[in-house]
Amino acid sequence: MSGGARLPIDEALPELVAALAARSVAVLEAPPGAGKTTRVPLALLDAPWLDGRRVVMLEPRRLAARSAAHYMAAQRGERAGETVGYRVRGDTRVSARTRVEVVTEGVLARLLADDPALEDYGAVLLDEFHERSLHGDLALALVLESQQALRPDLRVLVMSATLDGSAVAALLADAEGPAPVVRSAGRMYPIETHHRPPRRDERPERVVARVVREALAAHEGDLLVFLPGAAEQRRVAALLEGDDALAACRTTVHLLHGTLPLEAQERALAPAAPGARKVVLATSVAETSLTVPGVRVVVDSGWSRVPRFDAAAGLTRLYTVRVTRASADQRRGRAGRVAPGACYRLWEPHEDATLLPRARAELLEADLAPLALLLAEQGVRDAAQLRWLDAPPAGALAQGRALLAQLGALDMAGRITPLGRRMAGLPVEPRLGALLMAAEAEGQGALGGALAALLEERDVLRGEGPVRPPADLRLRTELLHRDGDAQGGWHAASVDRDALRRVREQARALARAAGARGDDAWRWDDAEVGALVARAYPDRVAQRRLGGEPGRQARYLLRNGSGAVLAPGDALADAPWLAVAELEGGTGDARGEARIAHAAPLDEGTVRALFAAELVRETTVAWDERAGRVSAVARTRLGALVLDEGPWRDAPVEALREAVRAAVLAQLRRAGVPGWPMPEGARRLLARLRFVQAHGVLAAQGFPDWGDEALAAEADAWLAPWLDGVRSWEGVAQLDWPGALLGRLPWEQRAAVERLAPTHVTVPTGSRIALDYDACAATGEGPVLAVKLQELFGCATSPAVLDGRVPVVLH
Repeated sequence: MSGGARLPIDEALPELVAALAARSVAVLEAPPGAGKTTRVPLALLDAPWLDGRRVVMLEPRRLAARSAAHYMAAQRGERAGETVGYRVRGDTRVSARTRVEVVTEGVLARLLADDPALEDYGAVLLDEFHERSLHGDLALALVLESQQALRPDLRVLVMSATLDGSAVAALLADAEGPAPVVRSAGRMYPIETHHRPPRRDERPERVVARVVREALAAHEGDLLVFLPGAAEQRRVAALLEGDDALAACRTTVHLLHGTLPLEAQERALAPAAPGARKVVLATSVAETSLTVPGVRVVVDSGWSRVPRFDAAAGLTRLYTVRVTRASADQRRGRAGRVAPGACYRLWEPHEDATLLPRARAELLEADLAPLALLLAEQGVRDAAQLRWLDAPPAGALAQGRALLAQLGALDMAGRITPLGRRMAGLPVEPRLGALLMAAEAEGQGALGGALAALLEERDVLRGEGPVRPPADLRLRTELLHRDGDAQGGWHAASVDRDALRRVREQARALARAAGARGDDAWRWDDAEVGALVARAYPDRVAQRRLGGEPGRQARYLLRNGSGAVLAPGDALADAPWLAVAELEGGTGDARGEARIAHAAPLDEGTVRALFAAELVRETTVAWDERAGRVSAVARTRLGALVLDEGPWRDAPVEALREAVRAAVLAQLRRAGVPGWPMPEGARRLLARLRFVQAHGVLAAQGFPDWGDEALAAEADAWLAPWLDGVRSWEGVAQLDWPGALLGRLPWEQRAAVERLAPTHVTVPTGSRIALDYDACAATGEGPVLAVKLQELFGCATSPAVLDGRVPVVLH
């Protein structure tokens, strides 16, 4: 290994090398600044067990992977691509001489797919495992499977800065027990911590700019500023540009995030010129692995932007969240790498205690469609057969597989299809892989590459102030086609030229990866944009909702049942159909619907053609509350979207009978027995039946329950046979209700009811006077006989019912 300044990790390297010589697994715990990323791979090159094979190191972030490879190569007096190389998406520098490969994202999974035994490699290193990236967890699970089944000699080393290594050691356990854990001390100079919370009504970017100026005046060295994302970086940079205090100390401002051009990233990482200083506005990409020379001061906004999968909506959204305690400590530690430093935290001191200890594993919160596709490619049908630190949630994994089946990547049995294998070989997520494959099949390879790059990279359009850029993806493809010549009324000054250049390069690379060849491939038809987006996001085909006020947000219903809105005044607001590629946040109203950020218009004919096999023709028979009758509606549906509907006129009566009866019964249950349109005679009969039930004289004979709840609950049995041909409330009122009620009783009990609770009493004058049983339930007395006193003259005893046991009440 080459020389250079000694680092803390150097003290632990002999123990680590010995551990890997004795065992095939090991865990390295080393705090930030120890030097593990750049020292460990080189220290293993001369190990006898490596036997001339390569070392591959998984680095979670592209920027850190490139930087680490370049640094290790420089330590050996070489260029990247010689002994040390790297493979990141869109950029590979390896050669026949390469012994150490630094790779990112799905590259290691791709290597395993091509060669499950990893015959060319003797060791797999997983760096920054504490970040718990989805690809890191997946890579470890697949490598351990390969090691157990095919390569027991393959060394696996997990390196972490903040994660408790004992849990990982248990996961890596072999026949000899848990993996050995090697610990390294860190090198940290004293760091002063200052808290600078926002002042009243102070905007976040102004807080950052204020504290940057304060820190520059109070301390020496360069500043590293942590912000959630590129938008916040641009706003802070705009406040600092032209600042006299910065100009006086020859301070330049640099942005640092993963989507910047490589040249801009290198400028941000390069040491400041002699006598000059720099302020680097970075995202969490600079928390670990990446070293920014000369930094003595850290300004931490306390926020980070993370993707989280919304299983209910079926999409991944970016959320701005508080940093964890582990992240805050790592950010602070960047100030003490080369000399004593200072850290400014833009929150109150007491808020330190409210920070979560560490972030949840991405595996537990991410869209698992990419993981499901890689598992299918590896032939893994059951994820539980692999070893995981946190097992993938079964529900999210099932949802990911369902999406892959919808995209055509998996068959009905869950096996990968030929299309799925081609998608897995592309350097993009499954949705964009489906888009690229569909575009290539339609002869629109260039358009597919353009759309995939636009959706993968930073937006090429920027809003001005509160005005949001238009959602129409066709405008962006037109910008690419015209090489940045903005059309459609969008001012050219709002075009992000750096992003446009990057997207254009990525578009060509993706088009070639999908099979497009030659200059002719760089042609397209913008009319196909919506159809291609719909192929990649079939669950986000959207239909405009009816109604809405002019000038307000246009509201859409997505196929998956979620709601979404377009910003007021967006040119797409009149489109009846959209293919939505990206949604963000909520609108802030009571509905909380997501905002449509990127979409393209569709027409109904295209929707029918694309999803012909998935259209459902159904008939809904339901009670129409306004009409007071059953309505039968036939509709064509795509998920939650209704393409057409109308009265079901052509169906045979027999096919409707059961559905109509069920709809009437459902309405009767909703109305409740007191609301049923029974004629007066039926109500009097029901009162008599309840009177007999209340006195229990027929209980031994299994007399039914005549209460409201029982009548409604058992309506399917006693009332349904009387509902044939009934479709309206008027029809319900015309039923033979007495016959239906008495139908619950055998003949013997009917006769008993007539005897026990007669309808009339004959008085001495010969008149038959009706009895009123309505009040019996409330009073507990007998029925009421309303009769003139003279008509009772000659009566020896007071009239009674229930075989003379209950006297009637005389009125």
